[in-house]
Amino acid sequence: MLGRVTFTMAVNAINRPASRGSIRLALVLILAAGILPAADTAAIQKLLDRAAAAGGGEVALEARRYTSGTLHLRSHVTLKIPNGAVLAMSTDDADFAAHEPPSPVPGADRETGFFRRSLLAGEGVEDIAITGEGRIDCQRTRRGGPKPIGLRECRNVSIRDITIENSPNYAISLLGCDYVNIDGVTIRNGWADGIDPDSCRFLRISNSFVESVDDAICLKASTALGRRAVTEHVTVTNCVLRTASIHFKLGTESYGDFRNIAVNNCTFVGGMGDRHGNPGIALETVDGGTIQGVAVSNIAMHNVGIPIFLRLGARGRGQPSPVAGRLEDVVISNITATGARRTCPIVGIPGAIIRHVLLSNINLEFEGGFEGEIPRDIPEKIDAYPDPRMFGLLPAYAFYIRHAGNITLRDVITRVRTPDRRPAIYDENRPR
Repeated sequence: MLGRVTFTMAVNAINRPASRGSIRLALVLILAAGILPAADTAAIQKLLDRAAAAGGGEVALEARRYTSGTLHLRSHVTLKIPNGAVLAMSTDDADFAAHEPPSPVPGADRETGFFRRSLLAGEGVEDIAITGEGRIDCQRTRRGGPKPIGLRECRNVSIRDITIENSPNYAISLLGCDYVNIDGVTIRNGWADGIDPDSCRFLRISNSFVESVDDAICLKASTALGRRAVTEHVTVTNCVLRTASIHFKLGTESYGDFRNIAVNNCTFVGGMGDRHGNPGIALETVDGGTIQGVAVSNIAMHNVGIPIFLRLGARGRGQPSPVAGRLEDVVISNITATGARRTCPIVGIPGAIIRHVLLSNINLEFEGGFEGEIPRDIPEKIDAYPDPRMFGLLPAYAFYIRHAGNITLRDVITRVRTPDRRPAIYDENRPR
């Protein structure tokens, strides 16, 4: 027999704009021991719906463990997971919503393009928050499964102070969302990406820790909305990122544009693996989109495989025929890295060059140790997936530059732990 479900509800009027006429509901959910996962899902969803029907409010979980499938977030409602509360992801796939139809523009993979099959799912909602110092435990030991948080075309979103553990998919996945604040979030043992904003605007990520097997923070502009869209007006600050893959990335999904993006005061910790060469900063546009107006500053990296990677290519996802976009107006400054293992490529393609990049106050330490013949014939790989290892061994230990113009290196210090035959910088654009 199922345990009894008891709700206690306190109703307090607060001052809200008269046009909304809403009240705040402090709803506390108390579940007796022995409730099945489906009962937790239905009970929490009922409270979210009741708060929305009342015009908005807060649903606060008691400090205990819950197991749930998909919960549909509602406009003007806050879900609070307080310290001591654990919202566990059901291990039964039947407890989750079905995927939405795929985008009419092909290209996005399932993780990038699907949002409804999430633990906390929101679609077209506004004024929502997920807060509290409790945990979301996804109970997974490998990649593949629902997203902990999947939000599609939402506005005025706040995600604060929660911890997400053992995620089998992008831990916080956003598509077409505007005015988003992610602050004080902890992501541990993520089996996929950490935080992935796709075609989002007016976004802040701050004071957060991300630990993931795949990319820690990855901004996208994919085909998932079925139209070209821009990711713009984004700040990332005061974060610690630890990953086996890329710490901060624009791309590879680059059907749309990236504009006005600032990253500062962060630490990157590598050494967990060598996925895509374990880069620190990767700015990649290969599907026709433009990257313009990016400032990265005050970054400390340790054991990161490749500190900096800039790539302009022509893979062409979503395009009838591949056409390169643009990568320009980038400033990367006040960077320190120790234990780097590979060269930093800054590479465009014939007829599409990277322009107007300033690298200043850079201090990089590489492992070095190469004693063989310096390679000269470096492949173009115009339509390849943008992986900084794609060119093989490069003829410089620090920076390799090709199909790029107005690249300025100012106050750049490079060194190797073990002597290396290659020069620090090799610029293919300069005659030799």
